[in-house]
Amino acid sequence: MVEKSHYDLIIIGAGPAGITAGVYAARKQIDTLIITKDVGGQATWSSGIENYLGYVYISGVELVRKFEEHLRTFDIKLDYSTVTSLSCSNDVFHVGTKDGREFVARAVIVSSGKSPKLLGVPGEKEFTGKGVTYCSTCDGPLFAGMNVAVVGGGNSGLDAVVQMMKICPKVYLIELEDELRADEVMRQQARAAQNVEILTGTRVREILGDTFVHSILVENVHTGQQRVLEVKAVFVEVGLVPNSEFAKDVVRLNEWGEIPVNCGACTGVPGLYAAGDVTDVPQKQIICAAGDGAKAALGAYSYLVRQPVPTDWVK
Repeated sequence: MVEKSHYDLIIIGAGPAGITAGVYAARKQIDTLIITKDVGGQATWSSGIENYLGYVYISGVELVRKFEEHLRTFDIKLDYSTVTSLSCSNDVFHVGTKDGREFVARAVIVSSGKSPKLLGVPGEKEFTGKGVTYCSTCDGPLFAGMNVAVVGGGNSGLDAVVQMMKICPKVYLIELEDELRADEVMRQQARAAQNVEILTGTRVREILGDTFVHSILVENVHTGQQRVLEVKAVFVEVGLVPNSEFAKDVVRLNEWGEIPVNCGACTGVPGLYAAGDVTDVPQKQIICAAGDGAKAALGAYSYLVRQPVPTDWVK
């Protein structure tokens, strides 16, 4: 654990936005702490990335590894914890963690990303980690050779389908809407696969199993007809929720729980910046998050050099 409690800058989260902010903060020699529950965030979920400059193709895990290697070339401190509170008084921010500790900073960058939405159906909680998963990249190889279901017809859902259809005899794609929402190139791949069955206008009613998942009950939303699909895994890809609850007392959140920012990653609260998927920036892409992290760190630097240091500041 980190013993020091006062920092010029605290970065919350270490996905692409937070890591990039950390690198830029280190280059500006800002006394910085990164508080995060993991390194990489959602980027580690991608099996293949083809749109990050400098790499024609790279896995999410490998890209994050390179990010982390770059970050660790600098003397920057990481504390592995979950932030549960953020407050501000007299131009100083107080950051509380799940284990009861408190850190203090003159500036803060929120880059805490998003977490998966839940289906909210019977069996989901009981079988999480026993066939119900929210990361096909992490857990997909465990179900090679088995029938699986993917819930969600957006890009993350189709990404899971493309991964699993290469190693599974049967993949069911379940989407509540009548049309898939993913990019056309991904939809074409799924439709062309002989082992993928696409069920649109369909909802999951229940996840069934004993020790582990053995099937799911689905229902057509138009006809009410129900069907049991025999699967060993359910990959839930129905969207993400911003990890912003801890910041709601300091900054206004929009209707989706995102933190509104301007083009410089400023939140409107002096000294508070935000970057990546936790913000209202519409492009939820790794390269965009990294760019926003750089802007946030540079903004924080400009703020700090112009802001008087409190007379009672502890170094």
